[in-house]
Amino acid sequence: MFYFLDPFGCAKNQVDAENMMACLNGSGWSAASDAEDADLVIVNSCGFIESAKQESINAVLGWRRLYPGKKILLAGCLAQRYAKELAEALPEADGFFGTGDITKIVDAANSVTFPTPYSLLPTPYLAASRPLLSLPGSAYVKISEGCNNRCSYCAIPLIRGPLCCRTVQDITDECKGLLARGIKELCIIGQDIGSYRSGDSALPELLASVAEIPGCFWVRLLYMHPDHFPLSVLDIMEKDKRFLPYFDIPFQHGSKKVLSAMNRAGDARSYIALAETIRKRLAAAVIRTTFLVGFPGETDDDFALLTDFQEKLRPDWAGCFAYSREEDTPAYTMKAQVPPKTKARRKREIEERQIQITEKNMDRFTGQNLDALFEERFSGTETDDIWLGRLYCHAPEVDGAAVITGTTPGTEPKAGELLPCRVIARRGIDLEAIIK
Repeated sequence: MFYFLDPFGCAKNQVDAENMMACLNGSGWSAASDAEDADLVIVNSCGFIESAKQESINAVLGWRRLYPGKKILLAGCLAQRYAKELAEALPEADGFFGTGDITKIVDAANSVTFPTPYSLLPTPYLAASRPLLSLPGSAYVKISEGCNNRCSYCAIPLIRGPLCCRTVQDITDECKGLLARGIKELCIIGQDIGSYRSGDSALPELLASVAEIPGCFWVRLLYMHPDHFPLSVLDIMEKDKRFLPYFDIPFQHGSKKVLSAMNRAGDARSYIALAETIRKRLAAAVIRTTFLVGFPGETDDDFALLTDFQEKLRPDWAGCFAYSREEDTPAYTMKAQVPPKTKARRKREIEERQIQITEKNMDRFTGQNLDALFEERFSGTETDDIWLGRLYCHAPEVDGAAVITGTTPGTEPKAGELLPCRVIARRGIDLEAIIK
């Protein structure tokens, strides 16, 4: 019995996919490297915004056209949110599996694939030993599920439910297991890791537990809501340099009116003050954010406040999204919906402004000696060995990269290694480095 998994969505979805694979692999199934060789195609879908939903649906339609006789299981966020509707509207899928109990994926795969009951091996759920879909040397550690923030535009609570956190011991044990496999970068993720609570422990206590693990590795914190950013994580970063001074904080907007309509408590002044505090405490701090344009009621004046906020904040990295109208969210019924062309124009302007800001910010790394996580060898010229990797200022898949040269015979690096390098130049938004 072979399955092929087609993953979509965010890093949280990727961890779900990895855990699905762990369950299937331990229960009599085997992963196929090509869908042609599989009995079952699993599309692990995203249901966050309209474009992501359509991408996942198109994947199901595409696999059905390509392989009319194969079984197709639509899993993940889209299946969780629209299982009833899709069962009627998407006959191309043979079954649906949501985001609740991942260990039930074996039952779902079996029921779709086999017309009669099939004897299964016990279902495992070993987080640290799961197959990894991440880049070499890096792994995501999901510390919580769901969210309590209730941003008015966001469908995540409808899909994933309220905040539910793993225990400190469980997370620490997973980190130890991943490090024992040779992982060099632990990326701590959740819908909002700043909201982490387990018993009497919050995020700082969790990080203190991880800090007790010996060894040379990175810990990268991804996605912390700015309204309740735990400032005590800065104490940990000052003491333990393995905790990278990289901050993924989705500020979203600079207009108080828009932020209030989003159900956010902060404003441009408080958000800039937070960034200044981080940068004052940690001179090496790197800040990544996201901006959301075209929210209902966003006027030209509101957008001007956003561009002013972007200029004052000067984030090192920023993603920009156009508002997607999601049914059953409070924003869905709000008046003054912004026309698509206006949203697209504003998104484009934010992105163009950010390129200049990022390039200027990346200049400060030139001349610095920094460790690099090597990811893959680049097939360049016949005489030069060129590697692609990341420095601490680069989160996986969303930021720029380090282009690394200077390898010598007998000392060639391996994918997934952390090695000291020197940054010698900026090329666009990427950095050029040589091995020391």
